[in-house]
Amino acid sequence: MFFDTRPKVSVHIAQTDETYACATSESLLQGMLRLGRKGIPVGCVNGGCGVCKVHVLEGQCHALGPISRAHVSATEEAHGFTLACRVAPLTPVELEVVGKFEKPFKKGFAAKANH
Repeated sequence: MFFDTRPKVSVHIAQTDETYACATSESLLQGMLRLGRKGIPVGCVNGGCGVCKVHVLEGQCHALGPISRAHVSATEEAHGFTLACRVAPLTPVELEVVGKFEKPFKKGFAAKANH
């Protein structure tokens, strides 16, 4: 049996009040997906699409790779905006999903509403 011994911290999504444990070596998005949780929209998972844009309200993260300036400007990054697929938590994190938050929650209802 495999036990994951990587250090973990809590990540809280403000809009859904969901909290999950995320390893300090995995992205905020990977941690959520590993646990089968929802809340942060999922796109390309490599920093190119911007779907997983979040605003870190509390806590600290470290970069796992470059963040596309097409989706997060240097000014936004300085104010806590980032892509959840490109950062890992260093401390417990509270975040809010930016922009396309409603998409994963209303996905099957849009077609019904338009008929």
